[in-house]
Amino acid sequence: MSVDLGAPARDRSALSLIVAGILWGTGGLAGSLLARHAHLNPVAVAVYRLLLGGGLAVALLAVSGGLRGLPRTRAAARRILVTGVLLGAFQVCFFLAVQYISVSIATMATIGMLPVFVALGAAVRDRRLPAPATLLSIGVAVIGLVLLTWSPGSVGSGRGLVLGVGFALLSAAGFAVLTLFTGTPVEGLDPLRTTAFGMLTGGVLFAPAALHFGMALPLTPDVLAIAAYLGSVPTALAYTLYLRGLRTAAPVFAAMATLLEPLTTTVLAAIVLGERLTVQGWIGGGLLILALGMSSRR
Repeated sequence: MSVDLGAPARDRSALSLIVAGILWGTGGLAGSLLARHAHLNPVAVAVYRLLLGGGLAVALLAVSGGLRGLPRTRAAARRILVTGVLLGAFQVCFFLAVQYISVSIATMATIGMLPVFVALGAAVRDRRLPAPATLLSIGVAVIGLVLLTWSPGSVGSGRGLVLGVGFALLSAAGFAVLTLFTGTPVEGLDPLRTTAFGMLTGGVLFAPAALHFGMALPLTPDVLAIAAYLGSVPTALAYTLYLRGLRTAAPVFAAMATLLEPLTTTVLAAIVLGERLTVQGWIGGGLLILALGMSSRR
């Protein structure tokens, strides 16, 4: 009888990725509330999310002693820089997409294409075609996402549609590269360190664009509470869990776990904001869960 010693690690990785996807779903609502209450441009919200999330993660490292013995190697510096660029590009491109098309269509294009890009990237890297089961789970996921978020009246037209979908695809491509790039550990860089300094780097790099739109933040209790939640739970904690899960989970499953973000956002909108979820939406949500289960069994 043989015992698969890697199974517990894979189970923990899967759990980390699933929790990260759910927490990201709360970030969409928190980000929209921050933009509304603080009158911020979406790009400024994205940069605040990175700076606050990175700052909180660094503070946690300082308290826990994680700042001691930081690696000073070229590989570590490259990992932090590339992670920062990709995180920033993902956030900013997504919020730019939202300016031209609806949130639902931007989410559908970004999250729907993410597992496709990851599967294609993994196929090129490994020099082999994706397994039929992988292609089937991706197909089920895309159909489920369309059913969950599709609204014919929110598609838009003309130049705005092209720009919106283009930015959404750039966002998906950036996160796909991040998923594949950070799967291999770098000595001395655990997930929390990578999250902390990657986010700070991304926030600093994209701050000039946010300053162009204005970053004045009203120091009122509601705005500060929303900003603190956005930076801590769906950002610092969620990205740390995601990067931790990438260490032993398959990249395609990691990408599929992000599908829990729009599902969580939709359910929260129905509960918190009173938005009605149609039968079509419930079917789509069920297909997303089915696709995630199919992917996890591989």
